[in-house]
Amino acid sequence: MPFLPHAYRVTKYDPADRAPDGTYRGTEDTDSDHGPVEAAYLAAIAAFARESGVELLTVREPQVFGGSAHFGREPAVEGYGLAGLFPDGPAGFHDGARVTVPAALELLRGMLRGDGPYCRLEATEEGREVFAVQVGWDLYVYVGSRTACGAAVVRTRELGIFAEPIEVSPYDPEFDESYELRAADEEFWERVRASAARGEAGLVEEQHAWTRWHRIDGGGEVGGRLGALRAGLAPRARLNVWPGLSADTAGLIAGLPEEFSLECVWEDADGRIRSGLVDEEDRAELVEVLSGARAAALLPASADEYDPLFTGVLPDPDGVVRARWQV
Repeated sequence: MPFLPHAYRVTKYDPADRAPDGTYRGTEDTDSDHGPVEAAYLAAIAAFARESGVELLTVREPQVFGGSAHFGREPAVEGYGLAGLFPDGPAGFHDGARVTVPAALELLRGMLRGDGPYCRLEATEEGREVFAVQVGWDLYVYVGSRTACGAAVVRTRELGIFAEPIEVSPYDPEFDESYELRAADEEFWERVRASAARGEAGLVEEQHAWTRWHRIDGGGEVGGRLGALRAGLAPRARLNVWPGLSADTAGLIAGLPEEFSLECVWEDADGRIRSGLVDEEDRAELVEVLSGARAAALLPASADEYDPLFTGVLPDPDGVVRARWQV
């Protein structure tokens, strides 16, 4: 998909306070004021959407800050800042979800504050992208449109902030490296079933806006467990299949090196599957948690060591994979 022809950088930073290389040299801080400046940002984005003729936007590449919380710590904001935005609650925040402009502005509010949801918001017509908005670091907001939004630029300045024309948003998906997305289709699920039946696969990691873990090993019929799992998956989720949890939690503890950075996945005494990032500073708490766990696994946290058995991405009902996961 080609770049949108009109792109703007919307910020509270006066262009007059930029060095020749574009670096901001003024005195504005990089936090949202949760007040009039934040409101100006949202009003400006609404003006760009209005001039672009946009009424609905699509959520792309969603995530939540705190969705992969550090070991033993809860998300910073209850409900991930998504309360009331979707009819079915936070579960409605997934790739491909459609939102009105007012709901999109509330998502953008959370992004500006950096304490809840994060995503790219797009609008398309007949399969062609016509509008997009994404929040970057330090309250930089990037807007792209098929329309030259002169009136929105003027309105932004009236609001006391700035909309600078740029060549393209640095977050445009056209900049993503090429990659292959493997569909989690019937062939994928048969592979999961066969692997679990052989005692190899035992855990499915479901990544969407945040991560959920599902245990597929244990007693009973594999196909029935997979059927129940598939019925509750989030649309367009990425699925990583891992070996099962180990009941030898003492052995896991004994095998820890002096320094480590891992993802701990465990089944607690109530049968819930939980996870969190853990390092050597959490050793004492890790020992306590695993001592009371039914079973657990310690998985690599770094990208270069991350190696599930196999991976797939849920396609849309028409069989097409539209998520842009980097697999």
